[in-house]
Amino acid sequence: MSREVHVRFCEGLGVQLPRSTHPYIQTLEGWLYLIVILDLYSRQVVGWAMSDRLTADFVVKALYQAIGRRRPASGCILHSDRGVQYASTDFRNVLKAYGFIQSMSRKGNCYDNAVAESFFHTLKTEHVYEYRYETRAEAMQSIFEYIEMFYNRQRRHSALGYRSPVSFELEAMAA
Repeated sequence: MSREVHVRFCEGLGVQLPRSTHPYIQTLEGWLYLIVILDLYSRQVVGWAMSDRLTADFVVKALYQAIGRRRPASGCILHSDRGVQYASTDFRNVLKAYGFIQSMSRKGNCYDNAVAESFFHTLKTEHVYEYRYETRAEAMQSIFEYIEMFYNRQRRHSALGYRSPVSFELEAMAA
């Protein structure tokens, strides 16, 4: 699906989940998995979670965080890749409970997740590759600060007229 389709149908909360090669962050303790839920209108990370295991429960945690922040209406389309955690009963039950419509990438089509791919590339090149994380806890704190203090509030996006996601949303609400 294109970005325009997500915005038209979802009006605020869209989910773009990464391909499996991107959410892995290396620490000396082992891998850390990161999931993000992006609002396709503003590019803001509205839900995220980290875990030492790639399971449905941490994807559901990110979804609940996004729901709490955005309160999206029934009928909102949530797009993800074809990972097993997004096809899990737990994840699908939350979608059903809120009346959300699930959309999954077409097999082998990386363009469906272009916004998420771009986010993970940016995260890694601007932040993660600058560090050698000793522990998962250290990586979690560092990534929290990047997402909540820098990416959402300060990082400018060319797609948003060189404004941060928060600034873009505030200006849109004032207009």
